[in-house]
Amino acid sequence: MADNNRNYILAIVLSILVLVGWQYFVGMPQMERQREAQRQQQAQQQAQQQGAPQPSAGAAPGASAPAAMVAQTREQVIAATPRVAIETPRLTGSINLVGGRVDDLVLATYRETVERNSPNVILLSPQGSPIDPTHHRQPFYAEFGFVPGAGQTIPVPNAETRWTQTGSGKLTPSTPVTLTWDNGQGLTFQRTYEIDPTYMITVRDSVVNRGQAQAVLHPYGLISRHGTPQTSGYYILHEGLIGVFGDKGLQEVGYSAIETARAQAFRSRGGWLGITDKYWAAALIPDQATDTDSSFKFFQSGTFKSYQTDYLKPALTIAPGATVETTSRLFAGAKEVAVVDGYAASLNVDRFDRLIDWGWFYFITKPLFKVMDWIFLKTGNFGIAILLVTLLVKALFFPLANKSYASITMMKKVQPEMMEIRDRFADDKMKQQQELMALYKREKINPLAGCWPIVIQIPVFFALYKVLFITIEMRQAPFFGWIRDLSAPDPTSLFNLFGLLPFEVPHFLLIGIWPLIMGVTMWVQMQMNPAPTDPIQATFFKWMPILFTFMLASFPAGLVIYWAWNNTLSVLQQAVIMRRYGVKLELWDNIKSMFGQAKKPAS
Repeated sequence: MADNNRNYILAIVLSILVLVGWQYFVGMPQMERQREAQRQQQAQQQAQQQGAPQPSAGAAPGASAPAAMVAQTREQVIAATPRVAIETPRLTGSINLVGGRVDDLVLATYRETVERNSPNVILLSPQGSPIDPTHHRQPFYAEFGFVPGAGQTIPVPNAETRWTQTGSGKLTPSTPVTLTWDNGQGLTFQRTYEIDPTYMITVRDSVVNRGQAQAVLHPYGLISRHGTPQTSGYYILHEGLIGVFGDKGLQEVGYSAIETARAQAFRSRGGWLGITDKYWAAALIPDQATDTDSSFKFFQSGTFKSYQTDYLKPALTIAPGATVETTSRLFAGAKEVAVVDGYAASLNVDRFDRLIDWGWFYFITKPLFKVMDWIFLKTGNFGIAILLVTLLVKALFFPLANKSYASITMMKKVQPEMMEIRDRFADDKMKQQQELMALYKREKINPLAGCWPIVIQIPVFFALYKVLFITIEMRQAPFFGWIRDLSAPDPTSLFNLFGLLPFEVPHFLLIGIWPLIMGVTMWVQMQMNPAPTDPIQATFFKWMPILFTFMLASFPAGLVIYWAWNNTLSVLQQAVIMRRYGVKLELWDNIKSMFGQAKKPAS
């Protein structure tokens, strides 16, 4: 009895250590990031109100620091300048006629939360807008223009230039918009914006030289973001500056990394670059047949911080009486897999699909999503897709799993003999191992075979976790009942009786119904395995389902549903094999033993 008590105490201590460690290494850093984001927000808003000097320009114009102003709302900033409205099935917003910037975009089909009255997601906002890093609301815009060639002092349009719209009307998929500006020295700049029904804006710039002198101009494009947004903070997801540059391939630089480096330069033909969030992105796509000088930049003046991706094209020489044209594209929207893949193929953009962070296991993660998406299109429910994909994976590895479960069953069948050998040679470990190996050989048992079901699950588990975590298709995807978002944790909690008691519980105690189901299925599966002979190991494995229940409770509900369903299928498969080998499973006795309810012998 003393040994049992010691083991139970040890298990409880281990449980507490795991929970405290989880909270310390995951929960507390997340809370600290949120507090830091709020401090940055307050400091940056103060900088906006007080003003800051202009940062130095790089190869392309640098990000503008906010001028001194009275704090305004985003709506007030937008209303302060003349604009051309944007209206498509997926996007609404406007182009600022002052500077010609694309700086006002709202995603018409996405809301911030699952609530019906939740506001739509704001993607781009003009300079001077208030900074709210928690909701990614901050100055975030795209700008296109020209830089004079070496030795030239030609007036070119800049952030203060007031463009004139030719004609009137909105920018829609069927109606382009044209802006013009005359520099007063013989050059007329004309810019035409086109937009498709999803998220691609095409910018066509032309320059007419009616003067007497030759002009040399470098076209540029930039995306600027003011203030540091709050990121998810997970290693498996990149949020920040991103691009593909020829032989250098995919480049991902986080906000803190570019703050340290200050600038990174790339030269390549084609490719793309931008700034990405978890589900949304803004990306520049220069002419894929043109060599460009691209860069990632960070600017800071006082407390004002800004991040920039930009490219500079080769010089265009405009002879008197001549006209030159250049075309660029801006992707600004949700990172929907089909849409992003479609642009990569139709525009022949090098690895544009990597705008979505498929990760190192790209060859597993993306095909897994494709299968799930195909099932979703047939069933209309991503939760059902998860269940069916789990069935497909189980079917794929059925022969290997069958051998593994057969080995586990044989281990359980000969466990009394194993215990007898360990007791007989308790003081001679070498002889004990020799006798055990002889037993395994005689019964044709591979003691390592039982590891395969777990090993097989690891890449699938990680790939599914990645799919649930990064793909916007999974965002706010409902299952049944209380699961309204498969990419978020189960919102219920055992500690308030699943909502019956009127109080909220701490985040790390959100032990919902599905995590509990997962824990029960895991416990049942472990009862079908041979019990470890070492008392400490036995106690640890006895409590492991509880530890996993706590740890996985904060994972996306879709992942917990997968794990519970996979456990259930494994239990059924192993039960059939155990019955075939004549091995009996005493679940009820194990339950009573676990809770110390076994009957005492009569006195």
